[in-house]
Amino acid sequence: MANKIDISKGIIAIVIASFLWGTTGTAASYAHQVSALGIGAFSTGIGGILLFVAARKKIQIDLSCLFSRPMVILFGSACVAIYPLAFYSAMRFSGVAIGTVVSIASAPFFAVLLERLISKKSVSIKWVVSFIIGVLGIVLLVMGRSHENSTLANAMLQNIGVMLGLLAGLAYAGYSWAAKHLIEKGVHSQSAVAVQFGIASCCLIPSLWFTGDNILATVTNASVVVYMAIAPMFLGYLLFGFGLKVIDASRATLITLIEPLVATLLAIFIVGESFKMIGRVGMGLVTLCLLLQTLPFTFNTQKKASVSTPLIQ
Repeated sequence: MANKIDISKGIIAIVIASFLWGTTGTAASYAHQVSALGIGAFSTGIGGILLFVAARKKIQIDLSCLFSRPMVILFGSACVAIYPLAFYSAMRFSGVAIGTVVSIASAPFFAVLLERLISKKSVSIKWVVSFIIGVLGIVLLVMGRSHENSTLANAMLQNIGVMLGLLAGLAYAGYSWAAKHLIEKGVHSQSAVAVQFGIASCCLIPSLWFTGDNILATVTNASVVVYMAIAPMFLGYLLFGFGLKVIDASRATLITLIEPLVATLLAIFIVGESFKMIGRVGMGLVTLCLLLQTLPFTFNTQKKASVSTPLIQ
């Protein structure tokens, strides 16, 4: 059982990772000559290779345990490969803020479904309250997007972006659940994350032959994709894997709601996207959701907690 200090370190690691991930949309907007598929394939593919190389010694130690769960690894790897393609496409269609918000905000819901249906874990009242507040905040944030120059075509593209964002959220929850499942079975956190990204890289890197036009055409394009591969992908997922050692996937994905908050603020002040007051209220609710998950308190509805059923706190 993880102690409070370990849990605090895990939360801090995931918060830092979320800040790094929150910069990806703004960074990608500077490489508009590169396709969304190319950005996703390069950043995750190269980041995955770096993660795999960094964790190679621990992967060797965990080989027998990893080989005993091939379906979990294949499922997680498929989710890793799908996520960046759907995520960056969602941002291109819907804008940096909404694309990020929908992708990340839907992940906790999918994560808790996976934990409930597959891992048979129950859900705490604290998680439910946090989730409701977070979802309400996300809805207000999306409603608050300014539509002064909106057209029917733009509205249709935004809807496509929302659907791709939901697919990204499902994929994000999928590989988070797979990593946590492997960790619970005795695999090192680095191995659990790196093996999924390493396998996904075998699919993503070759796809650059079709999607990677203009990646190295300018210094700006090259700088953007290299930054995204090293900082958000490599360093971010090292921190995320560390956090998953002591935190359930549903709670981890809920904490990462800080990512769309960061992405929205950067989209407003750097990219120039605008939001109405209702969107700013939504930001406040997302912040409240994060505070509920990070502050050390629980909702006590029973005098005695069940010992046999683990709660997601």
